[in-house]
Amino acid sequence: MTFRSKETLETWLEEFRSAREAGDLIRVIIQDGSDGSDTGLVIVPVKNSSVSIFMQPIQIGEARWNVTLEPSDENTILNSHQLHSLASELAVAAELCSYLEARSIGHDEQSDTPDDDAATADSV
Repeated sequence: MTFRSKETLETWLEEFRSAREAGDLIRVIIQDGSDGSDTGLVIVPVKNSSVSIFMQPIQIGEARWNVTLEPSDENTILNSHQLHSLASELAVAAELCSYLEARSIGHDEQSDTPDDDAATADSV
């Protein structure tokens, strides 16, 4: 079954940061899949809001991702500068989601770490 491990997502996030020079506070945490696999969960902190943002594949093996904005019990009150900052953070999150979807197309976590026994059996 294909998935994106925390390690894979951290590598992709580092590549995104290097190319974009943004997203320093974004992080990946372990998320247990239904079969116990480490499927990874991307957390996007928002500075001037109590809203939490996270993204994850729609399902294991799927290239498309969902972005979830978790509501808060508190209202977020911003001035114009803070609102521009929030808009920039949301734009980075959208770009990262697109990047992760592009990287997920055709990605097979299992083929990235070949089984030595299978490689040996094939050569025999």
